[in-house]
Amino acid sequence: MKNVNVSTVDMVNIKINGIACRAPAGSTILDAAHAAGIAIPTLCYLKELNSIGACRMCVVEVKGAKNLVASCVYPIAEGMEIWTNTERVQASRRTNLKLILSIHNQTCLTCTRSGVCELQRLCREYGVDNQMAFEGEKIDYQPDESAVHMVRDNSKCIMCRRCEAVCSLAQGVACIGSSGRGFATHIGPSFDAPLDTTQFIHCGQCIIACPTGALYEKDNTALVWNALDDPGKHVIVQTAPSVRAGLGEMFNLPIGTNVEGKMAAALRRMGFDGVFDTDFAADLTIMEEASEFLQRVQNGGTLPLITSCCPGWVKFCETFYPDFIPNLSTCKSPQQMFGAMAKTYYAQKMGIAPKDLFVVSVMPCTAKKFEITREDECGAGEGIPDVDVALTTRELGAMIRRAGLLFEELPEEDFDPALGIATGAGHIFGASGGVMEAALRTATELLTGKELKSVEFSEVRGAHGVKEATYEIAGKEIRVCALSGTQNARQVLEDVRSGRRQYDFIEIMACPGGCVNGGGQPIQPSVVRNFRSVSAVRAKALYQEDRDMPLRKSHRSPLIQEVYQTFLEKPGSEKAHQLLHTSYINRSSQT
Repeated sequence: MKNVNVSTVDMVNIKINGIACRAPAGSTILDAAHAAGIAIPTLCYLKELNSIGACRMCVVEVKGAKNLVASCVYPIAEGMEIWTNTERVQASRRTNLKLILSIHNQTCLTCTRSGVCELQRLCREYGVDNQMAFEGEKIDYQPDESAVHMVRDNSKCIMCRRCEAVCSLAQGVACIGSSGRGFATHIGPSFDAPLDTTQFIHCGQCIIACPTGALYEKDNTALVWNALDDPGKHVIVQTAPSVRAGLGEMFNLPIGTNVEGKMAAALRRMGFDGVFDTDFAADLTIMEEASEFLQRVQNGGTLPLITSCCPGWVKFCETFYPDFIPNLSTCKSPQQMFGAMAKTYYAQKMGIAPKDLFVVSVMPCTAKKFEITREDECGAGEGIPDVDVALTTRELGAMIRRAGLLFEELPEEDFDPALGIATGAGHIFGASGGVMEAALRTATELLTGKELKSVEFSEVRGAHGVKEATYEIAGKEIRVCALSGTQNARQVLEDVRSGRRQYDFIEIMACPGGCVNGGGQPIQPSVVRNFRSVSAVRAKALYQEDRDMPLRKSHRSPLIQEVYQTFLEKPGSEKAHQLLHTSYINRSSQT
């Protein structure tokens, strides 16, 4: 339920389970009950995206109504009396669960979502097991493993349509939807095409929307274990800023707990030869991107400059808006910059052949699995990828458990300094608006030659979809926009194309709220996501870390200064372009 000012909103008097309460007019029973401290179970409902009343788990009794009503779509009215937990209600929910189980693949022991499956949790709460399920007709669905980043297993789909709603409404991609009739109704791409033939952008938002194990990321952990066991490989790992704000949830810590120190300790005990912070490469990205922005502003280059850190957004641009490719920054993402520097600068310092260096990245993002396969991402030479394996936060959590590490009891340790020193600017990359703010901190000082008194650019912060601001910098008016969710990107790009909006610099992240809400982050059930901004809570941890840092501007990092002095020469140099910049592909023919 959105925060509202009750003094300016009409309030309705109702009773829920015999208790008098008030709620804003227009609220649904589900919202009103939650505001009164009563949780009503749901499966298909996703706030502001999927309100279809299909699963019937949220049914309640309403005085005067002949039948049970779906609370997620039923509006409250003055004097309404509601009962959420009668035997009739409970019996209906149990029956619905039995019907769902009748056609469900119940391989729970090996399912990736076991323990965090919403269907499993409700069955446990309502005392329903497979022995109670009705005998239903099961279709022999074969998992679709064609995509590089995820697997689709329709045998575990419950037809809630949450994935469809997220893909269409939040992301504006609409690569999956419902097909067939009756028992043959299922979710998937048009004409049941393999996932890798669709226009999807690898964002993984459908994965975190799915209440069961019908959608999940491809497991690449075996590749990492094998590398760690190979005495001929020097294996290093980098972790993105958002991972430290999400990983703790895999071990039942509160949402947004910063576990940077324990994460570094865990990775070191798993056997990695180097444990580093991707935030170093985020600072490097800012140096290159800020330099690129200043050159375009001063030399009449293509504007607005649009960030290129998010591979989901880049794929979306290449597929749906290829005319904006000239606007994309040529900078690689921090993940790829780190890999390129690891296999050149770090390898040189350590006396290691690039081919013997194995780089693992831990990202909040499933699109990173796609990004490492892109062309022009081999800074150390043809056939030597910048990054060898990209894991999600969830995969790292699984590896820590398999290693037998008691995460909560681990000490706090630092990253290795060779590539692990970062500024506060690098830390905030994981939040929507963070890349923009970090770039503005550096660009402002480079343009003015003066030190910023305040480094906060609060106008571009926040989990809401589109943030705009105008800044006066060195006598120049700089118009900026930071947005997340590719459906919002559609709207903004259409306005820029038509001339309705004008900007100099745009930050776009594919996932709503930014990387903190990436498709590879720990999955929170709808009962949490519907009533709490998970992305905002995780982002708070990153901004707090930024505030606690002695250095908060990328260009002030001593490691960044050393790298340019001894290796890269200067931002935008020929060597920097060779290692840290990339190119793009017009994929519009794939739609």
